Amino acid sequence: MPQPKVPSKGSVTRRGFAVLRVAIWEEPWVFALSVLASVLYGAMTVADGWALGWATDHVIRPALERGDTTFGAIASMVSLFLGIAVLRAIGVVGRRIGAGVMQFRLQATYRQRVTRQYLKLPLEWHHKHPTGELLSNANADVESTWYPIAPLPMAVGVIAMLVFATVAMFAADPWLAAVGCLVFPLVFVANVIFQRTLQPLATRAQELRADVSEVAHESFDGALVVKTLGREAAETERFRAPTYELRDANIAVNKARGAFDPVIEGLPRIGVLAVLLVGVGRVSSGAAEAGDVVQVAFLFTLIGFPIRALGWVLGELPRSVVGWDRVQRVITAEGGMEYGAEKLTHSSAARLEVSDVRFGYLPDRDVLAGVDFTVEPGRTVAVVGPTGAGKSTMTTLLTRLIDPEEGSVKVDDHDLRSLARDELAGSVALVAQTAFLFDDTIRGNITLGGDYTDDDVWDSLRIAQGDGFVKSLSHGLDTKVGERGTTLSGGQRQRIALARALVRRPRLLILDDATSAVDPQVEARILAGLRTAVQGAEAATTVLVIAYRKATIALADEVLFLDGGRIADQGSHLELQARSAAYRDLVDAYEKDAARREEEAALEADMDRDLDTYDAEGASA
Repeated sequence: MPQPKVPSKGSVTRRGFAVLRVAIWEEPWVFALSVLASVLYGAMTVADGWALGWATDHVIRPALERGDTTFGAIASMVSLFLGIAVLRAIGVVGRRIGAGVMQFRLQATYRQRVTRQYLKLPLEWHHKHPTGELLSNANADVESTWYPIAPLPMAVGVIAMLVFATVAMFAADPWLAAVGCLVFPLVFVANVIFQRTLQPLATRAQELRADVSEVAHESFDGALVVKTLGREAAETERFRAPTYELRDANIAVNKARGAFDPVIEGLPRIGVLAVLLVGVGRVSSGAAEAGDVVQVAFLFTLIGFPIRALGWVLGELPRSVVGWDRVQRVITAEGGMEYGAEKLTHSSAARLEVSDVRFGYLPDRDVLAGVDFTVEPGRTVAVVGPTGAGKSTMTTLLTRLIDPEEGSVKVDDHDLRSLARDELAGSVALVAQTAFLFDDTIRGNITLGGDYTDDDVWDSLRIAQGDGFVKSLSHGLDTKVGERGTTLSGGQRQRIALARALVRRPRLLILDDATSAVDPQVEARILAGLRTAVQGAEAATTVLVIAYRKATIALADEVLFLDGGRIADQGSHLELQARSAAYRDLVDAYEKDAARREEEAALEADMDRDLDTYDAEGASA
């Protein structure tokens, strides 16, 4: 049976009930059990009214007339009420457990679907959606979609309770039931007014929740920029606007609910008063028994609860529909990558071939326009080019984070699009310029849960020139690095990221300026260790490095000069320096900038030493 469809247009109530149909379709057995428990609760609640009428006619009234009663009569009354109470408690427990299990299972299911879709969608799609929105889709929006599930089984059960109560009232005394039922049209009108008032308010509140989540995440993520530029007050004001709007929207929602609840509570009481007024006359005339009046009056006190339970479900529908729409925008998003079934069977260094690749983030504006080159197995190739030439875009294409619009990228003569899922990740590793570390230990950040020994980890750290500083830490590999590796310097984070790639023994290693944050001396040792490891390994590695420093470029067997989205020239570093003025000027400019930064760092270090000496002399004096 296919999943029920939720219409994209129509009233919120109609679309909300369609979402509830999806929920029932997803979890039919849990829903059925919780509804049965809820029906049991409703039947036992109505049975309370019957038991009260029976006790009035057979125990309480005879006792008042005779002045005494019997143990058997009292025991029967107590047993009757106790049995009903136990069954009602079973119904309450079953209803609440079933509703909770159903709600949390649906939330878990749809969080997994949203997360799997995030993994499936290409990086290009992620670039178009802010991180805060994606977090809201997977968390707040999923929760909002299934909020009505908690009261849903109870609402279905109390509908049965309402039917039982109505039947019981008419069975006890049709005239009294008819008098009390005059309030039903008033209750219906009040509920319609409430829903029409609440729907736009609840919809607005849910939309604002997502806005607040987006602003909050962006603020937390940009904390360094905010603090260093002294923008705390401005950021607070930016956050204040949506939060105050959300506050006002939630207040408006609760005002509507606060006005509705007393009306729903009061209207059944009017029915009770009408039943008592008419009932006294009917008892006096002998047309009805006192127990019938008590039973009907008690049942009318229960009518408000089913109406309120239905109101709880209806009140959450606008929020549910908004959450459903936002979640479905992710689940139904197009652009997922297609995979083939081919495998990379070689164990030696990979051969990389890029053929006439074109790619652009905007229409009619290519970042890469007809790029062609080949990297033979075991060679090291440096890619050099000015800012905006498309170097980092090339790395995302080579690791298939995005697909080219035209042309092909091949590893071992296999088009990346023809490879099976996860096949490329087993042979290719990328080390980006910005090293991301998880809030985990150093070991955890390198292995990422993979089956690697500590010897493997230390070997990769040694090549990345990170073993020295890791050994100096109090807990070594078990040292927690904090969120995004905040306890480490930029160079240390880059070395951990490089070790993370090396421990996997990649057949193709791509370095996107991955040593830019380390000292030139350390970088030279890293590159020398990398060359030794690549040349001496049993399964050699092909290396493609995005390079700026001459020391990095010197590692390469060949240099590709990327300019204007094309390979402007290629050859050895010395050959390009001799015949390409643009290449020579670019590399010299990078070298001068690097030398200037080294001088500034050395000057700052000298000043720090002078200040330390001055402080020490002052303290001794």
